[in-house]
Amino acid sequence: MLACGITVNLKAQPKTKYYLIAHRGGVVDSTKAENSMPALEAAFKRGYKMAEIDMRLTKDSVLIIYHDRDFKKYFAVDRKVTDMTWPEIQQLTGNTGSKVLLLEDALAYCSGKMQVMLDNKISGNDTVLFSKVVALLKKYNLDKEALMIGTEESTPFFTGKIKLSCTRKQLEENMQKPGYSPAYYYLFGADITKEDVQWAKQNKILAVGVINSWRYWRSQTPGADAAKDVQRLKQTGLTHFQLDSEFDNYFIQ
Repeated sequence: MLACGITVNLKAQPKTKYYLIAHRGGVVDSTKAENSMPALEAAFKRGYKMAEIDMRLTKDSVLIIYHDRDFKKYFAVDRKVTDMTWPEIQQLTGNTGSKVLLLEDALAYCSGKMQVMLDNKISGNDTVLFSKVVALLKKYNLDKEALMIGTEESTPFFTGKIKLSCTRKQLEENMQKPGYSPAYYYLFGADITKEDVQWAKQNKILAVGVINSWRYWRSQTPGADAAKDVQRLKQTGLTHFQLDSEFDNYFIQ
């Protein structure tokens, strides 16, 4: 039973031995926009353990989830997120019928269902604003397992509060810093090797592989290339994957 009183039939969810993170805010297809409520709902039903959502800030300092800098892709509006207020953004309806979501609404949905990976697309290091983000994660019991794809500017604030993505080189550099803890970071990338996975395990660091469609957009054989990457990353011993839902058939039975 979830905190909101809704009973969830976990047995109905597809089975997988992998911990899957839904890139772009859930299951995205011709009927579901990225970072939309239908995409999040589909990701939960599909058995994802975590959703990666893109965090942005409106002109009037409202936290939303949205990937692009502007609203051209889904809403055909050539205006930047930072140039529009939340009341203005609420009036937008996408080509799939989607609406822009508040960060809090996305977190409220995920609470008790999926964990969250935040892709921080907010420039600067506004510690008051970022304190609100941490407070929201705590409010919905998502703070302990949350992951973040951070920015260089915000790293000092979020270190020790949310587990931050790193390359192996960055991790090795962080290990030399005072106060280092493996709980503060995770290894993240599309080119992780078996040796990297073994190294991360020895150092008690979470490792997350990446299978995202952007990697293949110039490829003449994107399906075949993705299949090779999936096989290669599985052979490393990785158990955690962030992926676009078009590739989850390689992981979900």
